[in-house]
Amino acid sequence: MTDFKLDAQERSDLGKGASRRLRRNANLVPAVIYGGEAAPQSISLLAKDLAKMLENEIAFSNIITLNVDGKSQDVVIKALQRHPAKGFVLHADFQRVIAGQKLTATVPVHLINQETSIGVKQQGGEVYLNLPDAEVTCLPQDLPDFIEVDIANMEVGQVLHMSDLKLPQGVAFVALQHGSDLPVVNIHAPRVNKDDDAEKEEAADE
Repeated sequence: MTDFKLDAQERSDLGKGASRRLRRNANLVPAVIYGGEAAPQSISLLAKDLAKMLENEIAFSNIITLNVDGKSQDVVIKALQRHPAKGFVLHADFQRVIAGQKLTATVPVHLINQETSIGVKQQGGEVYLNLPDAEVTCLPQDLPDFIEVDIANMEVGQVLHMSDLKLPQGVAFVALQHGSDLPVVNIHAPRVNKDDDAEKEEAADE
């Protein structure tokens, strides 16, 4: 795993107005740490530091060390609220990581052998990734950076669901535990352009 670290400060000035002032005047992002036996803790952290960390997609699937006023605690990203137009983070929720207790985290899905898969190379199909990331549950030490899906043997018309994937030991899909076997990736036949069809029909009539 990559080491992710952020410095933060505890904040007592709460509410929407206070959060707006933080973002506008100090370029800080308001956030909350919760989970475990400790009470939720309101904090703020530099917007530029958070943005830089989030440039690495595996930040969402890694344990982050938050240094709050000199005291370190391990957390994972639970939720981010972003600006609807500009995309920057307005608020962050972090969940404490407790040794020996399972956690939930969102992990990216990576496809391998995409270009050489049977459905693409031999059958001319197109790959569609239904699930770019997925929520998993596991012990902290088992948290993977990403979930790798080998589609070398996939054919056109085939769909891989969560239950078809082999996860690292100790890792499970949250949705699957709740009875929802979501589709992860499929290969469908290439879309036919209607204009091309019309041209072929015209050529056949001549």
